[in-house]
Amino acid sequence: MGAVMWPDHLLSLADWEALPEDNSRHFELVEGVLQVSPHPVWNHQRAITKLLGRLDSQLPQDLVVQPEFELVLSDSFPPTIRVPDLLVVPEAVGRTNPPRVRAEDVLLVVEVVSPGSRKIDRVHKLNEYAEAGIPDYWIVDLDPPVSVTAFQLIDGDYELNAETDGVLSVTTPAPLNIDLGKLLA
Repeated sequence: MGAVMWPDHLLSLADWEALPEDNSRHFELVEGVLQVSPHPVWNHQRAITKLLGRLDSQLPQDLVVQPEFELVLSDSFPPTIRVPDLLVVPEAVGRTNPPRVRAEDVLLVVEVVSPGSRKIDRVHKLNEYAEAGIPDYWIVDLDPPVSVTAFQLIDGDYELNAETDGVLSVTTPAPLNIDLGKLLA
């Protein structure tokens, strides 16, 4: 087996696109720095699958939910590309079959907390997604009891929209009701 050649410089968007395909880990690009983390564990993936189904069944036809898709927060050098657990965009965006989506097209980002991602999800991504202008951001915590903290962008900052370990009921990006108790069932 050959040695892995890791970048020794800040990556541009072109460098990111030129990286070889590798599904062995989870990759993101933060201000030009390649960040690598292990794939999520079973409960994390199960919760994403269940949440994807709940969102898909409740979103209006003009909105679509997509799992683990590249989101360009900044394409100026050095770029930032996150790969959230779920994102919601207008159906028209998905119809173009893009290789990644731009922050201005995203209505909701959902991150499920993993071991090692708590601060990243609650601090770094919270600030990055707000700065990028994404209207809604949910953080799902699978530690018992399963809970969600939903933020809504108001005047450039996220404000708490809802926080529950029961049924999440929100009106943006569409009227949605998610029973958190069923995410790991």
